[in-house]
Amino acid sequence: MGQLYPVAGAKIYMGPAVTTVPDDADINEALFSSTVFTEIKGWQTMGAIGDAAALITESIISSGRDWKGKGTRNAGSMQNNFVILPEDLGQIALIAAEKTDYNYPFKLAFDDAPPAKTATVTMTIAAPGVISWNAHGLAAGVGVKFTTTGALPTGLVAGTTYYVVNPSANDFQVAATKGGPAITTTGTQNGVHTATSVPTGTFKYFYAIVMTAQENGGGANTARLLQGNVEVNSAVLTVNPVGGA
Repeated sequence: MGQLYPVAGAKIYMGPAVTTVPDDADINEALFSSTVFTEIKGWQTMGAIGDAAALITESIISSGRDWKGKGTRNAGSMQNNFVILPEDLGQIALIAAEKTDYNYPFKLAFDDAPPAKTATVTMTIAAPGVISWNAHGLAAGVGVKFTTTGALPTGLVAGTTYYVVNPSANDFQVAATKGGPAITTTGTQNGVHTATSVPTGTFKYFYAIVMTAQENGGGANTARLLQGNVEVNSAVLTVNPVGGA
C-alpha cells in the first residue's frame, strides 16, 4: 500500500519584499536561509503550485495536422483561504503585500518528516570533537541531539539540537548552527551517549506576488475567510525530507 501525504499539519510562511527574483538556475536553499519568515496562520485551503507549460500550436497545411510544442512555463496561481485572524502578523503582512507590486519569498512546510534514527555513539575530546556512529547515513546540515547516562564533553549540552558537519561513513562533527564551524569539545566525559536525529519534512520555496486579500462571506453558518491568492513568479524549489530512519 502506498504512503499518503496529508495536507493537514502544513504551514505557510511569507518573507519581506524583494526587488529582484533570481533566474530558475540560481534558486537554491541558501537564498532563503537568512530570510525572516512569518507564518500566515489560519490556513484553511491550500491552492495548487507547480509548473505548467504554455502550448504552442501551428496548423500545417501540408500534413493536415496541428504541430504542438511547449512554450514558456508558469508556476501557477496559488489560491489560498485563511480563517480571519485580525491580529495575526502573517495575515497583516499578506494584506499589506497586496497593496504593493513587489515579489515576496514564500515557504511551505509539510508535516511529513520521517521517523528519527538513534544509536549509541562515542565522542572524542578534540578540536573539533568527533562523533562516531557506524553507518549513520546523516548528511551535512541534518539536526542531531544527544542524551547521556553520565556527562557529555564540555561544548555539548544534552537535548540541544546541533547540526552535522563534515560527515563521513562512520563519523561526523557538529556545529551550533547549520553550516557553522565544528564544535571543539573539552573537559571530561562519562556514561553512555546516545544520538538521535532531528528529521525535517518537505519544504517548498518560491517567490510570488500577492494578488488578492479579499474577505469572503457566505451564509449564516459560514466563517469569514481571507482569500490570499498569490501568483508564483519563479521556479518552485523542493527540499526533500532528511534525517530519518
